[in-house]
Amino acid sequence: MPSTTLIWLLAGSVLCLLELFMPTAFAAFLTGISALIVAFLSQTILSKLWLQIVVWLFLSTVLVVLSRRFMTVPKRKTKIQHAIIGETLTEIPAGKPGRVLYEGNSWRARCDDETLSISPNQRVYVTGREGTTLIVMPENLLDS
Repeated sequence: MPSTTLIWLLAGSVLCLLELFMPTAFAAFLTGISALIVAFLSQTILSKLWLQIVVWLFLSTVLVVLSRRFMTVPKRKTKIQHAIIGETLTEIPAGKPGRVLYEGNSWRARCDDETLSISPNQRVYVTGREGTTLIVMPENLLDS
């Protein structure tokens, strides 16, 4: 029967190589690194298999959690390339959302300038989008 060190080395190598072929946001890679660390420690201080498994689970969890903290994905903000015209269905109070008719659908919208309010039934330019909220500016403000 192969030694636990060899098994940990093989498992770590397979997990690290798996990340190359099936990207998992570094989860497989980090658990592979943990297995390689446990393989090294099994030669020196970890002789019991259950202790090796506990250390591997602990290291994997810590590395995955730390990697998520340091590799944050920026909040997705999309910009619409060309200003497109819509019409307000409700008032958009200053700094608060309202509703806009855009491409035949009612969308949640807020004014790009949080100090402006936009009255109902007014044409607006859609200048951007954050998730399902459109960012708009009054047509009369931009045309003048």
